[in-house]
Amino acid sequence: MAPTRIVLASAAAILTLAGCARAVAVEAAPYAPDPICGQVILALPEQLANLDQTPTTSQSSVAWGEGEIVLRCGVEPPPPTDERCISVTSPVGVSIDWINPEAESELIPSHANTESGSWTFITYGRVPAIELVINADSGVESQPDVLNALSLAVDRAPAERFCVGATDY
Repeated sequence: MAPTRIVLASAAAILTLAGCARAVAVEAAPYAPDPICGQVILALPEQLANLDQTPTTSQSSVAWGEGEIVLRCGVEPPPPTDERCISVTSPVGVSIDWINPEAESELIPSHANTESGSWTFITYGRVPAIELVINADSGVESQPDVLNALSLAVDRAPAERFCVGATDY
């Protein structure tokens, strides 16, 4: 009987390990330990753009798929900038301001896929700041849909400033 139990236990362990996703390597953001980041991370959707949430190697970060989409909470809040700043209002009325830097911007994180392309979004006026990188080969067809899906979680980081347009001063 004992050999049967060992075989069954081994088979169960193999099946359990086979179901585990490999963690996506993500560098921790400097303010990742901020308690608000914990609230943001816990409120994120399990699935985003038809990709399942995947474990990462750092605190206050989440990936979907095999790293096609990566979110880090606790990045350095961007200063006032002339980078493109967009306000995205979700269907439930939550408005989040995001900086969408150009490819050559110093705001583009080192882990962004520069070879095949990616889109980077960083919350503006929220502390802690949140960064989202969507790889161009992720299959995401609508970045605003992704930003809307994250709005309730991101809104847990309080807004202290807002985007302004050229005619808003």
